[in-house]
Amino acid sequence: MPASQLITELQSFGIRLADPRAGAPSRRGGAGPSDHKAVTIDGRTVMVPVHTASAYESPYTASRPDVRGLSVVERDGVAVGRIAFPRQPRFHALQTLDGIPYSKIAVLHGADVLATTVLQTCIRYQSRARTCQFCSIGQSLAAGRTIARKTPEQLAEVARAAVLLDGVKHMVMTTGTPNATDRGAAILCESAFAVKQAVDLPIQAQCEPPDDDAWFRRMKAAGVDALGMHLEAVTPEVRARIMPGKASVPLERYFSAFEASVAVFGRGQVSTYILAGLGDGRDAILGISEKLIAMGVYPFVVPFVPISGTPLEDHPAPSPGFMRDLLAPLGAMLRAANLRSADIKAGCGKCGACSSLSAYGG
Repeated sequence: MPASQLITELQSFGIRLADPRAGAPSRRGGAGPSDHKAVTIDGRTVMVPVHTASAYESPYTASRPDVRGLSVVERDGVAVGRIAFPRQPRFHALQTLDGIPYSKIAVLHGADVLATTVLQTCIRYQSRARTCQFCSIGQSLAAGRTIARKTPEQLAEVARAAVLLDGVKHMVMTTGTPNATDRGAAILCESAFAVKQAVDLPIQAQCEPPDDDAWFRRMKAAGVDALGMHLEAVTPEVRARIMPGKASVPLERYFSAFEASVAVFGRGQVSTYILAGLGDGRDAILGISEKLIAMGVYPFVVPFVPISGTPLEDHPAPSPGFMRDLLAPLGAMLRAANLRSADIKAGCGKCGACSSLSAYGG
């Protein structure tokens, strides 16, 4: 099976592992796509669901790694490819002077990305009437796998170690939304500034659009190299149903914020996450993506992964066919606009591990 097809299939169905301990630890809960494990397919590291209900029923299985670290992937008993697992990062074995494991402050994502949720709480998560129905930001906190607030000093310490010990190439800082004004931009500014004082590491910051466009200049001055403001869903009806609290920030504000932030960070350095499979049709996603690309915003389209414990835990993931029909024309649109993931300085679009978009030229 071609690598691009295998990636698309595994990210839709998930995979059952004969040895769940192989490679770097899998990630449960958290602010972003979760319940995944990093696997390497034909030299490309991607994130594949392993802890979801659909993964437990997946037709794909992976054998225990052999002496070379390779695992055979089978579909219904027929071998279709091989995968490897990135090793556990060395910085995960360390802890701060006050005894907090580095892995509770930031984790390795994909092959060479340091990821952290600076604030592990959100004003929208406190009420199921307002929370994003796919979000599990509180799960890892409740389970004791992280801490509620990572200080700038902690982030700087871990980032420096991750670069020195594991060759991390860029960093993603996301946050729960703390208020209805700056929406996390202030926390990200102080965090990015501290990291840049400790180590020269490209940083993507992720938050909802702040109420004042001046925050974009402040974030850039603090050391943020790329910005993510995530739509997740693109049509008003799906936004209102899936993320009723976040939908109070209208699409018009997102697009005015995209325009203002591209003027600060540059074309291709602003991106947005779009979750395919929540109810938005192919044409709706492609239509919004065309508008975003014309503005210089990179639309990072990923398959929705239902996470256990969330209201959408039983919502089906999009089929591989739906993803191929969506990503193929999207990749062509990105190529035509010369908007390439490789040119993004930092972040999810550059990493590309949660989607097979780059395999289609995106």
